[in-house]
Amino acid sequence: MSHIANSRVAVVYHSGYGHTAKQAQAIAQGIASVEGVESLLISVDQIDQYWTTLEQVDGIIFGAPTYMGSASAQFKGFMDATSRAVFAKGGTWANKVAAGFTNAASRSGDKLATLQQLAIFAAQHGMHWVNLGLPPGHNNSQSTEDTLNRHGFFLGAAAQSNADESADVVPPIADLRTAAHLGARVAKVAQQLAAGRKVLDAQAA
Repeated sequence: MSHIANSRVAVVYHSGYGHTAKQAQAIAQGIASVEGVESLLISVDQIDQYWTTLEQVDGIIFGAPTYMGSASAQFKGFMDATSRAVFAKGGTWANKVAAGFTNAASRSGDKLATLQQLAIFAAQHGMHWVNLGLPPGHNNSQSTEDTLNRHGFFLGAAAQSNADESADVVPPIADLRTAAHLGARVAKVAQQLAAGRKVLDAQAA
C-alpha cells in the first residue's frame, strides 16, 4: 500500500523590488502542487518568528536577488544569523533538502555566483542540495524565450527582470514556470526522504 508523507517545505527569501518575491511565490506554488506537501513562504525580514518552524520542515529553498555579484545584504544577514540560531545549536538543519533561486536585471548578472553561494551555505548546514533538473531551454535557433530554463542554469532557478519594469510585468512567465518546476521537484524529493525515514524508523522500532 502506498503512503504519501505529510511534508513541509519552506521558501526563505529576500526581495528588494518585488521581482524575487514573485519568483518565491511561484516556487511556493510549485511546492503546493505536489499532493501531501505544504509550502511556507517566509521573508527574511520576519525570520526571527520562524527559527523553530524551520527546524521542523523537511526542506528549505533559499532565494535572493543578485546584487553586485552576490546575494543581497539582507539575505546575507539572514545567512550570518544562522550561525547563532542554527549552526551553534548542533546543526538543526542537517539532512534537510535544500535548493536555491535568484533574480537579476541582466541575463547573466553573475547569478551563478549567488547560486553557488547558496549551495555552499546549505552544505555548511549539512543539507542535501537539489538541482534544477532541466536542460538548457533556449540555446538553439528552434527554441524560444518561452521555454523553461531559458537562461541555461543547472544549479538552481534563475530569473531575469528588466530593471525598468515593475514586478507586475517581470519576471517573465517562463522564469516563473521554471521556479514552479524547482518547487515541485524539491517537494517530491523532500516527500520521498520523509517517507523513507518513516519506513526506516518503523523497521527499527
